Amino acid sequence: MERKLKTAVFQFDTKTGMIDENLAYVIERIPPLNADLVVLPEMWSCGFDYSNLKSHAEKTPYVLDELSKVAIKENVMIAGSYPEMRDGDIYNTAYLIDKDGEIKGTYSKVHLFSHASEDKYFKAGDKAVVVDTSIGKIGFLICYDLRFPEFFRTLALDGAEIVIVMGQWPKVRIDHWNKLLAARAIENQLFVLAANRIGTENLIEYGGCSKILSPVGKTLSYGYSFETIVEFELDFEEMTLFREKIPCFEERVKGVYKI
Repeated sequence: MERKLKTAVFQFDTKTGMIDENLAYVIERIPPLNADLVVLPEMWSCGFDYSNLKSHAEKTPYVLDELSKVAIKENVMIAGSYPEMRDGDIYNTAYLIDKDGEIKGTYSKVHLFSHASEDKYFKAGDKAVVVDTSIGKIGFLICYDLRFPEFFRTLALDGAEIVIVMGQWPKVRIDHWNKLLAARAIENQLFVLAANRIGTENLIEYGGCSKILSPVGKTLSYGYSFETIVEFELDFEEMTLFREKIPCFEERVKGVYKI
């Protein structure tokens, strides 16, 4: 059976602490896309506004509720990460909203970027997540997670066909972003949808370069360094045929690896 999926990845300048403005920006731009799946960057609703994270986290349920209405109306799945308050701690948590407006799955960032003091403000998640959806199995990574190939491989071994990467990746290291994304797609023979922001926050300039990659590591659509929405219709037959041609998963020598 033919399986195709129209995807859209948002790349924009998150306005620090301005939840209503960021939300209005996203809500306005989703309907014209007619997409099946929309991906938003890491912490897109408020940015890394550390001094006000608690109040921003308290507003996340409101943001999710508003996006749920859009998901129902536009028949689209929406993924993005937000500050989440849970048991007195704040997590950087990705939510996947299904087409019926329900939360299909969540993932809390496991690898906190200590170089940017994330470990001082967030609590780390403790598990990898793959969600079984009506459009396929979807795994999640948030920014620094990308530097841990064993974590990405865990998602692939758990059946992920698409891995969504949400980032606030700085321009100074954007070459790493591009190379790591391509490597992860090739290694794991799956689609990668990567959303990175642009703009400047806390004196850090962000590099954009959001992209959609094929299971052979080909860049299907690319965002460069300006405000844009990266779009492409995925054809899952490409993944199936490549995995049959080069059966890496079947030919793994499991006893040699720790994962």
